[in-house]
Amino acid sequence: MQTNSSRRVIGYYGFPLRSALGGVRDRFGRDLPLVDLDVAAGAPDAGLLPPATCRIIANVVDNAVHLGPRLAAVVAAVGEDKCDRGRHAAWILRELGVIVIESRFHEEAFEDRPLLYSTGRGPLAGRVEAIMATVVDPALPGDPPEPCLPTHGFWGVPPNDMRILDLFPPTTHLYGWVRCVEAGRPADLDLECFVDEGVPTVFFHQAFCAKQDLAHRLAEKHGGIAVDCHGEINDSILAKVEAFIRLS
Repeated sequence: MQTNSSRRVIGYYGFPLRSALGGVRDRFGRDLPLVDLDVAAGAPDAGLLPPATCRIIANVVDNAVHLGPRLAAVVAAVGEDKCDRGRHAAWILRELGVIVIESRFHEEAFEDRPLLYSTGRGPLAGRVEAIMATVVDPALPGDPPEPCLPTHGFWGVPPNDMRILDLFPPTTHLYGWVRCVEAGRPADLDLECFVDEGVPTVFFHQAFCAKQDLAHRLAEKHGGIAVDCHGEINDSILAKVEAFIRLS
């Protein structure tokens, strides 16, 4: 996120409807950059949320407040494709005077895009970043990776601290909400809960996130491990994940 510029931007979080993103760009300017407010970008704590808040939602509010008058508007995913705290963040930003356009990704808007990066071979962080880029531009960047059979799995959302992804081998498949994003189906609960049988999988969630309910149940069902982290990944979490990957 470029915070040292005076150029106005359009913020978004989650996976808003493409029509919602397009409508806001038509309204405020197609040349305005789109900024993902979910991502940790070094914004200071705005002091508006309690400590026991999902780090991703805190990023949304902190980033929006830090951008200040540069923020032309926010396109906020507030439906089943995000979470209730996504709705709460939209309400808080509106209270602060930010123009907020809500988006609810209903089933009729589901796409059926191929799962190329979720099931391909390559560094996990790069594949997650490529998938998340399709929220703004559905055209996949470059040539997709070659498909592979999974030796491991990563389930969940993009972590606040992406270093955890560096622990996984290139033959790791992506499951959970990240897979739903690549498929263009961010509110598809059945797809979010799908995991290939027999694949050793880490079920990751941010601390204080509602997805912990799914992560713990799925880890129990599939013999994986549930891992949660609030802010930065600490040595204990890294060691736990690394040991699971090596032993499996």
